[in-house]
Amino acid sequence: MSEKQNPPKRAVVLLSGGLDSATTLLMAQAQGFSCYCLSFDYGQRHRLEIQFAAALARQHGADHKIVTVDIGGFGGSALTDMGIDVPVAEAPGIPVTYVPARNTVFLAYALAYAEVLEALDIFIGVNAVDYSGYPDCRPAFIEAFETMANLATRIGVEGAHLTIHTPLIALSKEAIIQAGQALGVDYAMTVSCYQLDSEGAACGVCDSCRIRRTGFERAGIEDPTRYANIGS
Repeated sequence: MSEKQNPPKRAVVLLSGGLDSATTLLMAQAQGFSCYCLSFDYGQRHRLEIQFAAALARQHGADHKIVTVDIGGFGGSALTDMGIDVPVAEAPGIPVTYVPARNTVFLAYALAYAEVLEALDIFIGVNAVDYSGYPDCRPAFIEAFETMANLATRIGVEGAHLTIHTPLIALSKEAIIQAGQALGVDYAMTVSCYQLDSEGAACGVCDSCRIRRTGFERAGIEDPTRYANIGS
């Protein structure tokens, strides 16, 4: 009887295996959500991240699904096209590591899954401070997607409201790391690198590695990442 009166709060969490999404998962759980994680094999060059995501979900007792969607078949990004080098120097504008429409596609799948679960909450670890110029990490994009989601779904039309949660959107990388440590995130089980080697070691020189290393330094926390070229 009590279970019917107080059904568990369900949330879909986009889990990439990275630092941000791991922190987001634990933030959702801390809010009392029963989490259903989605990871994507989208043709990325660093598919080992999916194994990291699966291990994180298991460690924290979250349901986990892996969805295959061939965004990489279009190319157009250093993360999906082996003919485009991952940059090791900062450059102005939207970087070549931007994957066209990736977060739009991922959120669309999360929305469909949420409808099936009768969940009203989706969590995504986008960040507008250290977002590297990606247009689909901006608050305006999230707000627009949430509006669309409530117009385009049965749950929205029938009067419920679906919310896209972005708990990291205004946080610096150091603040994210500090928050995650307080929640018990094991950052050794996460990976941020754009070009992992076959053993899962990070390159240490790509934009994502630089942001991660700087975040740990500024947070005053030891970086547990295994770097292939420059040590831990």
